[in-house]
Amino acid sequence: MSDAILETRGLTKEFRGFVAVNDVNLTVRRGTIHGLIGPNGAGKTTCFNLLTKFLPPTRGTIRYDGRDITGMKPAEVARLGLVRSFQISAVFPHLSVLENVRVALQRSRGGSFDFWRSDSLLRAFDGRARELLEDVGLGSYADLQAGELPYGRKRALEIATTLALDPVMLLLDEPTAGMAHEDVDRIVALVKRVSAGRTVLLVEHNLKVVQGLCDVITVLARGSVLAEGDYAAVSANPDVVAAYLGSDAPAAEPEAAHG
Repeated sequence: MSDAILETRGLTKEFRGFVAVNDVNLTVRRGTIHGLIGPNGAGKTTCFNLLTKFLPPTRGTIRYDGRDITGMKPAEVARLGLVRSFQISAVFPHLSVLENVRVALQRSRGGSFDFWRSDSLLRAFDGRARELLEDVGLGSYADLQAGELPYGRKRALEIATTLALDPVMLLLDEPTAGMAHEDVDRIVALVKRVSAGRTVLLVEHNLKVVQGLCDVITVLARGSVLAEGDYAAVSANPDVVAAYLGSDAPAAEPEAAHG
């Protein structure tokens, strides 16, 4: 079995002549937490959308778990175990926290979400749903309407619903965006916990989060790979510092905007 679970070669995306992602070669090793970072406009989100098939590449290839997925659709790659979250929290606000997770678990029945099934049949998913809620620290919130959750807890719920799809590889798009400090710490601990036995690729703007989580970091700038390595290596790289803060800036801890 190859050490690489996700690989791109020459991955490129152009929008009417603007090159958003330019010849990116990315290798994510199985069982690692891999960070994808970069300053505003670096191409992080576009690259993420290419990997999860929400955008087709202009050219280049994407291989997941030894299979070429370049031409696949998002639902097809999700069924292979490559599952993503989104930068904006996406929950059903008028369903309970438990019901949100149950909707994701119902996907295991096939193409139907079974909204019209009897309560007794749907409650067969409740045990696993409660286990997932405990895993993300939401066990005591199960009966609360999801729309009433604080923002940080909504992100935890989104991770629970993502885990309900039983991912082999989890892609997290800015999991701590917009959070207060205490929520950031909670999500960092959560990502560490759920990464056991999985591979995680995350786009993140908070470099302290990246420092605490990631085994390997790939830095994008202007759509291209600028640097790669562990946090110590990339944070000391003068090209990375210049990309974040300008060429005359000291080698401080940069913090990227969304990209």
